[in-house]
Amino acid sequence: MATGNATGLDNMVSPTAELPPTQQKTADELIAEMKKLPLFMTSMDDMDEDNEMLEAIKALVYEGTRAEVADNFRVQGNECVKTKQWREARDSYTKAIAALKGPKQPLPADAEVVEIDEEAEEKQERTLEEACYANRALCNLEMKNYGSCNRDCAAALRLNPRNVKAWYRAASACLALDRTAEALDACQGGLKFDSANSALQMLLAKVEKRQAHLAELERVRREREQRIVREQATLRVAFKHRNIMARQTANPPDMEDAAMKLADPLDANSTLSFPMILLYPLHAQSDFVKACGEEETVAQHLEYILPTPWDEKREYSPQSVDCYMETAQGGLIKAGKKLSLLKLLGSGKIEVVDGLVRVNVVPKARAAEWIEDFKRRKGKA
Repeated sequence: MATGNATGLDNMVSPTAELPPTQQKTADELIAEMKKLPLFMTSMDDMDEDNEMLEAIKALVYEGTRAEVADNFRVQGNECVKTKQWREARDSYTKAIAALKGPKQPLPADAEVVEIDEEAEEKQERTLEEACYANRALCNLEMKNYGSCNRDCAAALRLNPRNVKAWYRAASACLALDRTAEALDACQGGLKFDSANSALQMLLAKVEKRQAHLAELERVRREREQRIVREQATLRVAFKHRNIMARQTANPPDMEDAAMKLADPLDANSTLSFPMILLYPLHAQSDFVKACGEEETVAQHLEYILPTPWDEKREYSPQSVDCYMETAQGGLIKAGKKLSLLKLLGSGKIEVVDGLVRVNVVPKARAAEWIEDFKRRKGKA
């Protein structure tokens, strides 16, 4: 069979032919390469200082009039607000404000000279600045930067006192700080320009409710403080009438809710009671009585306290012990167990220190031993 010239099929590459060698890259390396392109950048940290394409794009952001540059940043901020990226939005508004306050950009030498309406441009800049301050206030409010929010609202309101959003955000920041008087002023300031604004009306009701609550708390606090002052004055009168000496030290013991008190805190003639501690100095033990009435005796309390669990030798019983109290001068007196507390304290010799009556309980058989030790420790042997 005759053969002809080679057909096009003969020149096709075989499916099994080897491809030219290429450098293999991992997925991470490919992603890193893509991030060098502005389209795929996810962070400014990915920026390469030598990336000319990115530098050119960055330069474009700052091209144009101050209003044009600021508006670009404002739009960026608004986009971030939509996704609640408050920090990024705040930074964009800050850049917009900085652009408006910066020097005007000089025109290129080859630029066509166009007559500019200075008044219109100034009005546009003022409008942009107001919007950026009000929007940055929102970001600071959401980030709980209440002081910064108030400062931004004040700046916006200086530019336009009719900016109801600025009034609302200022009131919200003041309310968060419990500065209710200022929050009330801000609500009323906004409602003066938009009396039908439902958001401001609701916020005003919230502020008034909080203000009333704080006022009630303050009233209760003042009444409580005034009552404490009156009660303390009545207690001093009661002590004076009973000839009882009392003194407070710099470091009083913690007695929780136990305290010297009158049955009627505002009646000096009502029954007076004291916390009392029974000390067992020979055994380094003690018992605490939260309230001992002035007509009660030490013996009445010893009856239900003695004997104690730690008294293995049964040295302590109501009949086998003596009681001693320290005098204001640092000495000792034997306290009659059957004398009322009022008679003991009203003798003019004993001092109630830090609102606590102290009674030393000692077995009669060892009383002389303990008294000598007491005098020795006091330097009176």
